[in-house]
Amino acid sequence: MKHTIVMTGASRGIGRIAAEYILRQSPNVHLLVVARGSSGTRSAAELGAGGHAVSQVSADLGSLKSVRTAATEIRDRLDQGELPPLRGFVGNAGIQYTNALTEGPDGFESTFTVNVLANHLFVRLLQDRLAAPARIVITSSDTHFGDFKHNMGMVPGPAWKSPDVLARTCAFPKPATAVAGRTAYSTSKLAAIYLVHEYARRLPTGIDAVAYNPGFVPGTGLARNAGPVSRFAMRRILPVMTLTPFATSRNAAGRYLADVVLGTTQAPTGSYVDRSSVGRSSLESYDPRREGELWDAAERFTAA
Repeated sequence: MKHTIVMTGASRGIGRIAAEYILRQSPNVHLLVVARGSSGTRSAAELGAGGHAVSQVSADLGSLKSVRTAATEIRDRLDQGELPPLRGFVGNAGIQYTNALTEGPDGFESTFTVNVLANHLFVRLLQDRLAAPARIVITSSDTHFGDFKHNMGMVPGPAWKSPDVLARTCAFPKPATAVAGRTAYSTSKLAAIYLVHEYARRLPTGIDAVAYNPGFVPGTGLARNAGPVSRFAMRRILPVMTLTPFATSRNAAGRYLADVVLGTTQAPTGSYVDRSSVGRSSLESYDPRREGELWDAAERFTAA
């Protein structure tokens, strides 16, 4: 049966590979790509080559107003029958800055906006259009563990605070430094898992929510805001680590993501999928008090 999957972060990296794999494996999917400006138009055209059903909606994920406009357009297209029933949302887009000072147009710190609030707003505005069985997949990161085993010391672990603090700039010490920016990133990925747990509790039966961890994937666009040395290392040096158990290649990570989206990787709602199988996220990531507090704050932050 024809159905729609909405996906952010499909223009490059593991998201692009996942999108291509989804379209090859499931010819009944209409993939709706959410991306900014010409990037989304180009990606939709490339992904649609060969007769695949692909369209796009433009959005700047760093602007909640833009996200709201995009979600409203998707709702309208579903209601008007321009899109087949909605069966999935994939929040794969992510950003990491070299500081914790970058503020978006809504007054929120940009890492938190893109990695947490944009996904939440899409979920909340599309949830009543999701036709069961449906699946929400949010890309997380094993940086949320905060230990050497999971990130080899490259990214500081999360430093949880009140969501009202985390949502603003200067939430971490020395906010002008790359360490603060990376801490904002790992903390946002912990927040994503918290919200997945809340979605599992609150969404109707038949609408599952899953967090997906691709592992350490060198060579993606995540470091595009880093300095030239870091960007060079991510592109040219660190990819060799995919030959070891410490890293995941882009192709493998993209295929794993597609398998989670399509349900090939079976995972009950609220699960944490580590690459290709259901696992346990960090001990810190299971905290109903924080989860409820974050839900309440995200609702306030994204209210119209």
